[in-house]
Formats: sequence, structure tokens, C-alpha cells
Amino acid sequence: MMKVIRLGLFLLAILFACESQEKPKHILPENKMVEVLVDIHLQEGIASALPISYDSSQVLYTLLEKEIFLKHGVTDSVFTESMRYYLQYPQKMDELYTQVIDSLVVKESKPDSQEEF
Repeated sequence: MMKVIRLGLFLLAILFACESQEKPKHILPENKMVEVLVDIHLQEGIASALPISYDSSQVLYTLLEKEIFLKHGVTDSVFTESMRYYLQYPQKMDELYTQVIDSLVVKESKPDSQEEF
């Protein structure tokens, strides 16, 4: 009888472990994640291109990053959790970064249209 109970519990554990994982509600949707990542990479480029020390550029980037999150209505914790979520799925992350790169290429080809932060 104990073996049947253990086997039943084991099967239940496997059933719950194999249950398809849904995206948690606090994770940024893919299109929003792409928008935030595009702005982050643009600001990283600006901060690293300035003729200031590395430490100063890191402080500047931190300030610019806060502005990006405010612009998109995202908290840093939601962004971090979203990154962790998407990094679990390399193919999905690859698709997101394909969109990010495409967006950056389009922005690079239009140097006159700079967004404000």
C-alpha cells in the first residue's frame, strides 16, 4: 500500500513539474521589452562615447537608465525579472535581440530623428 501511495505522489510530482509554464503576469510583453532594450543600448552607447572616465560614464548610465524606465513606465525590478525570464528561453531572447538590432539599424540610418529622454 505504501508503494502505491509513493508511486501516486511521484506521478503527481512529475505531472506538476511537466506542466507548461505560462509567462508570469509581471513580465514585460515582448514588444515592450524590445522598446526598453533599444533605449538602453542607445543610452549605453552615448554614455560610453563621452570623453569622461569609465566610473563617470557608469554613474551617467545609471541616471539615464532611470530615465528610460520612467519613460516606459517600468521599474528596474520588473525589467530585471523580465530579463531573467527571457534568458531562460534562448531562442526567444534571440528573437527579441533580432528585433532590437533591427530597430537600432533603422535608428542609425535616420540620424536626424533623435528621441528625447
